[in-house]
Amino acid sequence: MVEAKRVEASGRRVRYMNIGNPPAFGFQPPAHLIDAVVRALRNGENGYCASAGILPAREAIAEEYSSRGWAVSPDRVLVTAGTSEAIELALTALVDPGTNVLVPMPTYPLYTAVLAKLGGQPVYYRTDPSQGWTPDLEHLERVVTADTRALVLIDPNNPTGAIYSAEVRRKLIAFAERHGLPILADEVYGDLGYDGSVPPLGSLAPEAAIISLSSLSKGYVAPGWRTGWLAVSNTARLDDVVSAMRKLADGRLCSTTPTQFAIPAALKGDRAPQRALREAMRERAAITTSMLQAMPGMSIVAPRAAFYAMPKLTLPPGTTDEDYVLALLRATGILVVYGAGFGMPADEGYMRIVFLAAPDELREIYTLMGDFTATYLG
Repeated sequence: MVEAKRVEASGRRVRYMNIGNPPAFGFQPPAHLIDAVVRALRNGENGYCASAGILPAREAIAEEYSSRGWAVSPDRVLVTAGTSEAIELALTALVDPGTNVLVPMPTYPLYTAVLAKLGGQPVYYRTDPSQGWTPDLEHLERVVTADTRALVLIDPNNPTGAIYSAEVRRKLIAFAERHGLPILADEVYGDLGYDGSVPPLGSLAPEAAIISLSSLSKGYVAPGWRTGWLAVSNTARLDDVVSAMRKLADGRLCSTTPTQFAIPAALKGDRAPQRALREAMRERAAITTSMLQAMPGMSIVAPRAAFYAMPKLTLPPGTTDEDYVLALLRATGILVVYGAGFGMPADEGYMRIVFLAAPDELREIYTLMGDFTATYLG
């Protein structure tokens, strides 16, 4: 970003394909969500609310999970300042200094940042691009230790756009149960599967120790509202974790009150805007996949959800993913994120692309990127 601002200051237009922020590309929350927030503001809902969140929001979240096959009670739901705060509350409740958490590689960097703050360690487990970025279960068995406190699953996945099969998800649950690990199921993109919403992980094993994390940010196009949630399975094994997260939530008073009134509107209201969003992302994913595959030295696993892709470039000897990304930015104004930022080896040539731009603009961007890549490799 620092280099992008410098490039922009020089007069070159920068195409920001580095952050999943749908409103920056013209997408906006559905009207009935905006109406719910405006109504709350006008009705005087401008003070603190219960630290766990307003009851109608927690009831709507519990009902949504229950309708999808995972029975959750409202008293095991916390409304948070986006999924980011949900991640922090869960990890803070689970992790002590010197312990570790299993996180996928590539990963979402907030997990490693929070672990660093807590004095915990990330232990990376591989996901296999040749198998659609599926987690490597054999590798998981090799890296889990007695000090492991949780397993993080990001499904649908950021940064790869992958969706795990029901069979793989069951095996991951069985692994976690066998080792006595709670699962942090990051399901913020669950409503953005191109073939429809992805069932919550808990629906496959309602009694397993699962903490599901989600929000209005992506599937409902409201990242700036900072309105997310976590839900905890009804197993008694997580009772102490629920108590700990409630204490942590008490300490910060509450998340934003007016926007919590959008949660019932979102989960009980018209889903047509969400279906339209999925179709828009499906179109952009197809353009991204076909045009990146046509670039010299580039390969890509076609994304199946969300608005991310993680292609791989066969780099010239002695160069890194960061070298390519910075050269691309300086030559074309196209900003993507190098794979090492997500925990990947710097010499493997991975990068994450956010494909929220309009289809015609994406075609223009990928044409520029393809021409540059041919020159860079030559």
